Amino acid sequence: MTRRERLHLRNGLLFAAPWVVGFLFFQLYPLLMSVYFSFTDYNVVHPPVWAGLDNYRELFFDDPLFWKALYNTLYFTVFSVPLSLVFSLSIAMLLNRKIPGMSVFRTVFFLPSIVPIVASSVLWLWVLNPESGLINSLLQQFLGIQGPGWLADARWAKPSLVLMSLWGIGGAMVIFLAGLAEVPQTLYEVAELDGAGRWAKFRNVTLPMLTPTILFNLVMGMIGAFQYFTQVYVMTGGTGSPMDSTMFYALYMYRMSFYYLRMGYASAMAWMLFVVILTATISVLISSKRWVYYHGD
Repeated sequence: MTRRERLHLRNGLLFAAPWVVGFLFFQLYPLLMSVYFSFTDYNVVHPPVWAGLDNYRELFFDDPLFWKALYNTLYFTVFSVPLSLVFSLSIAMLLNRKIPGMSVFRTVFFLPSIVPIVASSVLWLWVLNPESGLINSLLQQFLGIQGPGWLADARWAKPSLVLMSLWGIGGAMVIFLAGLAEVPQTLYEVAELDGAGRWAKFRNVTLPMLTPTILFNLVMGMIGAFQYFTQVYVMTGGTGSPMDSTMFYALYMYRMSFYYLRMGYASAMAWMLFVVILTATISVLISSKRWVYYHGD
C-alpha cells in the first residue's frame, strides 16, 4: 500500500471506530453474555453460578407457564398476522384509486400506526371496557345484545388483542401501496383485452406481483407478533390476567428477569424465542420459493 492508501485506510477506520466500538460494547458483548447467563443461575445481586442445562431443562419439563406463554404467543401470531395482511392489502387496494382527496384518506388510515403504543393501549382499554366501553355500548344500542367481557374474560382476552392489532396496520398498508405502484399497467391492459374482470385481474395480475411485498410484511409481522409486549403490559398491568390468558412470551420473560431477578432463566427464554423466530422465518423463506413471483424471473 502506498502512503496515500494507508492514510485513507486510517481515516476510514477512524470514522468507523464509533460504530465499531458501539457494536462491540452495546451489541456483541451483551449478546455473548446472554448466552453465558443462560447456562447460569444469576440474579444480578450475586455473581452468576454455572448451572449447565438446568434453565433449559426447567423450561421444557418443570414450567407449565412457559408452554402457556408460548401457546398464547402462537395463538396471537397465527390470527393477527394473516388478518393484518388481509386488511392492510384490502385498504391499500381501496386507497390506490386516483380520485381527488385520496391523500387525505391515506393519512387518516396511516395515523393510528404512528400513535404512541402506550397512548393507543389506554384508548383501547376504554374501547374494550365491558361496562362503559365503546364497542359494548354500540352493541347494546343498535343490536340490543350484551357484549362480551373482552379483556376481563379469559375466553375473549386474546381475540381482543388480535382485534386491537388491526389498529396499527397503516405501516403495512403503505408498503402495499408502494407495491401496487410498481405493478406494470401493461399487464392490466393485456388482461382487459383477454376479457378479465376485476376479480380475475386481482387474482392473476395484482396478487402474483405483490407476493414479494406480502412476503416482506409476513416476515416482519410475524417477528413483531412473537415479541408482542407493550400493549399487553399496559392493558393488563403486566400480570397476564385473566387466568394467564394474556401471559405472552415476552411478558413472561420480562417478569422472570425484572420481577423475580432470574436473569439466567430469562436469558434462556430469550434464546428459545430466538430459535422459534428463526425457525419460523426460515420456514417461510423456504416456502416462498413456491409462491413468491419476482418480476423478470
